[in-house]
Order: sequence, then C-alpha cells, then structure tokens
Amino acid sequence: QVPLVESGGGLVQAGGSLRLSCAASESIFRLNTMGWYRQAPGKQRELVATITNGGSTNYADAVKGRFTISRDTVKNTVYLQMNSLKPEDTAVYYCNARRVVLPGNYWGKGTLVTVSS
Repeated sequence: QVPLVESGGGLVQAGGSLRLSCAASESIFRLNTMGWYRQAPGKQRELVATITNGGSTNYADAVKGRFTISRDTVKNTVYLQMNSLKPEDTAVYYCNARRVVLPGNYWGKGTLVTVSS
C-alpha cells in the first residue's frame, strides 16, 4: 500500500495560482511514475501531468506552460504548481502513483480546486 495525502486545493480567481502537494508514505524512488489527474463535474477523469522516478515530465496540452510538476525526494512529496488558472481548470485533482515491481496503481482522495471568473 502507498497512502497518498493531498493538500493545497481551494478557491482562486481566474489568473491566480495554487500549489498542490501529494505526500507519499513510501519512497518515491520505488514508484515508477507519479502524477496528477483531474475530474470536472460531468466529465471523465483526465491526465494533467506526470513525473517519473528519473525526473522526466509529461503534461496535458491544456496545461502546458501554466502548470509545473515537481518532486522532493527527501520529503517524498510531489507538487503541482498551477499558474494562470482558468475557470475550466475547476475540478477535483487526484494524486496518482504507479509501480512496476509489485504492480500497483494508487490514488489519493482528491482535493477540490475552484477557479472563479
């Protein structure tokens, strides 16, 4: 089991910024990929950004240039810095971790981000 604890969601006006945090109880070196997904009301969950244990990153087209995923290997924490937020970014954001050895796919409970116009 890899418990994931998210924090940092809240209310923000369009153009503002938020930073989400995802703390893992296990060393993130054992997790091949960590990332953020989001789900807006009435929509399917979609990928936002991922980062591998080697530091490679990938972003959805909708957030490129605005969001940045990063990690702190000492704190076993992954961050999502969200800038220039838009109303369409409003969603529940979920932290995700995937592992190849002892394959697993883990999710946090989610944190709500609401962007007002």
